[in-house]
Amino acid sequence: MLRIEDIDAARCKPEFETAIYEDLDWLGIGWEEPVRRQSEHLSEYRDAVDKLIAQGLVYPSFESRAEIARLVALREAEAPWPRDPDGTPLYPGTAKSLPADERARLLQSGAPYALRLDMAAACARAGDLGWIERGAGPDGETGTVAARPEAWGDVILARRETPTSYHLSVVVDDALQGVTEVVRGEDLFWSTSVHRLLQQLLGLPQPAYRHHRLVLDDEGRKLSKSTLATGLRELRAAGAAPTDIRRLLGLP
Repeated sequence: MLRIEDIDAARCKPEFETAIYEDLDWLGIGWEEPVRRQSEHLSEYRDAVDKLIAQGLVYPSFESRAEIARLVALREAEAPWPRDPDGTPLYPGTAKSLPADERARLLQSGAPYALRLDMAAACARAGDLGWIERGAGPDGETGTVAARPEAWGDVILARRETPTSYHLSVVVDDALQGVTEVVRGEDLFWSTSVHRLLQQLLGLPQPAYRHHRLVLDDEGRKLSKSTLATGLRELRAAGAAPTDIRRLLGLP
């Protein structure tokens, strides 16, 4: 099953989507049609956000990225500030406690905002959660794994200009597409905690998960365009065959 996750209009371009189809076809991997493109289902994600708003679990925050960085710096000058499993500082703002009239004024003014999940309230409502891991996490976690969504703080579920986020979209998509097993890299292992929380709050089914090791560069870093990592297209141009790629991944 292939899904085009193209909610970021600035970064997602048609040529990138075309390259995905060409690369998969070259590897001999087929997929079901039609392909689900997230940009065509924004209203479904908005419906999910509205359900969480109705539960009193979502609030808007109005700080810019620069302002958030400044707030984190102020707090870290006093004591270490907590970070999520990806190393990003937790949200340090106070938008959750804004008076209702001030919140309404900012919304009506057209100020940019992010819709955040009130993590403390969400965790209290959902209770203890876990997931079935058929692969392994970064430290070998497998079997029944306890979810720790609180480690992520008040995550962003949507923005004014984009009515969804990765966390929300994949949870809704998995449910609507009947996904029973999610297979992905171990860098997303602890993101599963947020996904299990959203599944519980939205009354969605729980798939099993299988996280696999990543293909790393010589310095142990995840392959990325930002580090000029060699992509599949470059390997093909250099004469690599599909069997070479499978060998690189440790597949038969």
